[in-house]
Order: sequence, then structure tokens, then C-alpha cells
Amino acid sequence: MVKLTPDLINQSMQYMNPCRDRELDLRGYKIPQIENMGATLDQFDTFDFSDNDIRKLDGFPHLPRLKCLLMNNNRIVRISDILHESLPNLESVILTGNNIQELGDLEPLTKLPKLQTLSLLTNPVSTKQHYREYVAFRFPNLRLLDFRKIKAKEREAAKELFKSKKGKELHREIMRKAKLSMPVPDKPSVHNATPADIQRIREAIKRATNLHEVERLTRILQSGQISDDFMLNGKFENRFALLAQNFV
Repeated sequence: MVKLTPDLINQSMQYMNPCRDRELDLRGYKIPQIENMGATLDQFDTFDFSDNDIRKLDGFPHLPRLKCLLMNNNRIVRISDILHESLPNLESVILTGNNIQELGDLEPLTKLPKLQTLSLLTNPVSTKQHYREYVAFRFPNLRLLDFRKIKAKEREAAKELFKSKKGKELHREIMRKAKLSMPVPDKPSVHNATPADIQRIREAIKRATNLHEVERLTRILQSGQISDDFMLNGKFENRFALLAQNFV
């Protein structure tokens, strides 16, 4: 397995794809998790993470330019509940060949306001009863599911089903199964940096006279993520104040 480092990101192939979008090619490295994507500086429309070993769709900083995620042939079982905060303008998510199990596991994707294309082919979830109806109901703006257009009649039938008494019971059962299948979450090790956090890091770098600390803070700035030691006991502000004092 290969760790996704800023160096790997900067050395990977970058090109204009047939859709005239700027794409970063990170295929086939056997990457186990997404990290350090702040090093892209939000300069890409598409990330291709196909043919890796990623298990959870998370780890992104705030990247408003990104429109398309290609995640074919990974091992994804979970999707971050805050993916919509990190990637608010996603239009296409291709998850063909992963391991998403339950219909309720798709709920985080319903928060993506611009999502139009979704592929879940060869995931266990795509074999569930009422799969297509459920997605048509829960994703009112989705146009293509598994590369097939969701027709108006299909969406209307799905709406009628899930607004009926039977459909409401189905929905409750779907959500119950999703909760049962969800592992106990680990304590987060990193947090997406807010614009205010990024400004504080930049100020700390300006004050720094120690090269080691400059490099360490620069890595945090590039990744767009802050480790728990900056958040210890909720004293984030004090931590940066102490850092700044040490650099003077």
C-alpha cells in the first residue's frame, strides 16, 4: 500500500479530460485512505481514485471546485456524514465495484445539493429490494443512476410508494438496518480546517523562526486538516497562541 502524500499528489498525472475538466489521476496506487488533498489547492474538477484500497469516502478538506469523484474498484463501505461540507459542488460520484451494503448507507450522499450522476453497480446495495425506487425518492435531483436515466414516471411511482404507509415502514426498516451495520466510529484524528483556522496557521508561519515548525505548519496548511493535538480540550485558540509565542 502507498500513503497518499503531498509529494505523490504533486507528482501524479494531471490533464484535461474529454469533458474539458481538469483531472488528477490517482489510480492504482493501492492507497488505503484519502488524506493530504489540501495539497491540490482546489485546482481540479475531477479526482480519479479508481483501483485503490480505500474503505471510507472521507478525508477531504474544503474543495468547492471539485465536481466529479471516480472511486471505481475500491473497498468502500462507509461514506462520511460531512462529505457535503467538504465537497459542496459534487455533481458525479462513481462508486462502481465497492462494498456498500445497505440503502441507508447512502444517506450522506443525499446531502449533496448538486449531485446528478451516481453509480453503485456491483455493490451489494444495488441488489436490495426497492433499490432503484429508494434512490429515486431520496435523490430528487439525481438524473442518472447506474448510467440509466431516472424517468419522471419512475420517480413519481417511487414517491407514491415511500409516502404510503407501507413505504414509511420500509424507510424505517432501511434506516434501522443501516444503523445496525454501521461500526462504532473511531475518535476523529483530523478535522477539516476552516478558513479562520487556515488564516491562523498562516499567521503562525509568518512568525516562525524555527524551520522544523515552518515545515510542519506548512504541511498542515497544504493538507487542509488539523490533527487532534490542535483541538485538545477545545483549546484550539490557545494552542495557536502558544505556537506563535514560541516562534517569536
